Amino acid sequence: MRNLSVNGDRLWRSLMETAAIGGTPKGGIKRLTLTEEDRAVRDWLARECRTLNCAMIVDEVGNMFFTRPGTDPALKPIAIGSHLDTQPTGGKFDGILGVLAGLEILRTLNESRYTTRHPLMLVNWTNEEGARFSPAMLGSGVHAGVFDRRYADTRIARDGQALGDALEAIGYRGDAAAGSTKMAAMLELHIEQGPVLEAQGKDIGIVEGVQSMRWYDLVIEGVEAHAGPTPMPLRKDALVAAAELVLLVECIANSHAPGVGTVGCLEVHPNSRNVVPGRVELSIDLRHPEDDQLDVMEAELRREIGARLGDRFAIGLTENWRSPAVKFDPRCVEAVAEGAAAAGYSSIRIHSGAGHDSAYIARVAPTAMIFVPCLGGLSHNEAESATKEQCLAGAQTLLNAVLRLDHLE
Repeated sequence: MRNLSVNGDRLWRSLMETAAIGGTPKGGIKRLTLTEEDRAVRDWLARECRTLNCAMIVDEVGNMFFTRPGTDPALKPIAIGSHLDTQPTGGKFDGILGVLAGLEILRTLNESRYTTRHPLMLVNWTNEEGARFSPAMLGSGVHAGVFDRRYADTRIARDGQALGDALEAIGYRGDAAAGSTKMAAMLELHIEQGPVLEAQGKDIGIVEGVQSMRWYDLVIEGVEAHAGPTPMPLRKDALVAAAELVLLVECIANSHAPGVGTVGCLEVHPNSRNVVPGRVELSIDLRHPEDDQLDVMEAELRREIGARLGDRFAIGLTENWRSPAVKFDPRCVEAVAEGAAAAGYSSIRIHSGAGHDSAYIARVAPTAMIFVPCLGGLSHNEAESATKEQCLAGAQTLLNAVLRLDHLE
């Protein structure tokens, strides 16, 4: 193995250049899945990879794979990458760092005229965020066989467009069957999206797994009424009931630490200032590192909803997504640890509190992740921030880990 160094300045320039595609006035990015902004950044990535003589494959759900040949064509590729889509008020680093660090590694290898034994594959997964089409991690989920193409195609955005139609509209419906692109291993670089690395003063998080998570949609049906003449004791105010359940979710999470619970979406109907709300739709997100503890949290949620509201409101609670706890491949995890140590970076072992494409890919290929700090642990926010040095540390660790896996396999 040779000692190769990524170009941190060039990586930073790529991050800032792509941040202009869907850039917001507050310095973030709005690049929702399968919009024109998503098409533009996909086109940018395809152009950059063509200059490196990488072969491109796009599968039937829009996942993009760029392959640099290795010396042994019989070996499956080592994959690196993440996602290019963002939240509506997303930052410059969530997902994008993993893709552009992978691109920088391909550039570094080309410049150094170094060829790995395995082919090296850069991946952009479709709809990781789940902000426009639910559930999240949809492209990697179809690749791993968690969902099928029909399920993906029929996901509907709030604007009424189906994912399949959006994919066709931007020209990224590929010919390859989902899951047909095989890999020897997958490594994903990402900002932590939490405060642990920064609080402990560590450069690199060696990610050993991803916690269990579940998403629910809840509908509360009350009775719409005039806000003036309807006495308080006679109301069936769906928003008041929803407020009680928001606090219930917080209480359940607090009583099952380190579990977390979030109500992130809430829609009030008819949404008029002088009408008692008759219907509320809200989302619930529950997470815990252990599956059995998340079972307990869910059971408590269902029990308390029925006990508190069942005799006054019509309640509909639907689970629309679950991702079991994931433990990453030990050999890949060790390659990350060795890669950080070889570059002289401090590190800690950590579990991911957020969902990532690697959680699904771990079902079909050996997988691990690398975290770098982000300021204040802030993510899914236009103020999301990481330094040039932190991005470089993550990319160098990723390159070192790839070379170690290439040597071991």
